[in-house]
Amino acid sequence: MERSDVFISGAGIAGLTAAAVLARRGLSVTIADPAPPEGSASDPGADLRSTAFLQPARALFEEAGLWAALAPEATALQTLRVIDTAGDPPQARTVRSFEAAEISDAPFGWNLPNWLTRKVLTEALAVTPGVDLRLGTAFESILTREREARIRLTDGTRLIARLAIAADGRASPLRAGLGIGTTTTRYGQKALAFSVTHEVPHENVSTELYHRGGAFVLVPLPDHDGKPASAVVWMQDGRDALETAALSGGDFDARATERSTGVLGHLTRIGGLRIWPVITQTADEIVAERVAILAEAAHVMPPIGAQGLNTSLNDVASLVAAIDARPGDPGAREVLDRFARDRERDIRVRASVIDFYNRLCRSGDAPVQALRSAGLKLVHDIAPLRRAVMTAGLGG
Repeated sequence: MERSDVFISGAGIAGLTAAAVLARRGLSVTIADPAPPEGSASDPGADLRSTAFLQPARALFEEAGLWAALAPEATALQTLRVIDTAGDPPQARTVRSFEAAEISDAPFGWNLPNWLTRKVLTEALAVTPGVDLRLGTAFESILTREREARIRLTDGTRLIARLAIAADGRASPLRAGLGIGTTTTRYGQKALAFSVTHEVPHENVSTELYHRGGAFVLVPLPDHDGKPASAVVWMQDGRDALETAALSGGDFDARATERSTGVLGHLTRIGGLRIWPVITQTADEIVAERVAILAEAAHVMPPIGAQGLNTSLNDVASLVAAIDARPGDPGAREVLDRFARDRERDIRVRASVIDFYNRLCRSGDAPVQALRSAGLKLVHDIAPLRRAVMTAGLGG
């Protein structure tokens, strides 16, 4: 029987970050994930999404000793441009820009492809003392007791840990193994994730466009073969998304350019395409005896406003703070109670806000579109409200 202070199911970005931060505090960590490490964007199963890591996420990466390895690949996001559209094909109706310099000396965030972030973190964790990284091995079962959790892995390993962390995705096997259910809202939408080059430089501006069916988001990337490049997340009604994904190269590019209202000129897709259903999902509980549930095992949100993975990293920071407040036993009841108190309300509020925002942004009804446009003007044009919304988006 092997022993570890902490067991983490799931070596995604949140799980890897948690392992790094906890290891730096002298805790032994075993982390398991059935997926092999990603070597490039073309690898089967590579996560083609990108994440704009907001300021609190960067602070956590720095605390974990990971930011130095990530920084050379990151693209700063200085401005958020929001475009409300109407008509078919869509035409820009209301355009407003939010500047990071108004509330901070730093950018809003730094954009990185998810597959690359996971690759860098995996390589760092592989040589981190105190971390036992087991890729290609999955969680199988758990039995919790007052003082420990007993875990079995798919390779037959039996492990005793003082704290188990479920960071293993929206279908979380560890959460399911505890019998904890979820509350799920479906929108009939799917999201496409891919990268493009474009004619007009992005100038470190992230652009969100709203139209019937959902948001179309362009997030800056480093230049590709000498051309400006951006990551795209495109939400549509499910049937439309499937039809779009099936288009040939030129037709796909033309439709994406139309949906972007040509704000960056002609878009040309580079690399592959990922498609997934858009849902809001929250776990009925985020703690159990000797277990903390975080990241997509605890909450899934529509990909709007960079809230998903950043909220996951807020979970990690909160759990670490709770452990720091009661050193000696990372899975103690007091630690888990504090984590739950700190995170439950924030998760509930953010999930509700993003749910409302997604419904508002995807509507094709003229009265709702008018409300959306008026709301954008109101939020931007009243300076105290504008600054409050930007601060809240960063996690304040």
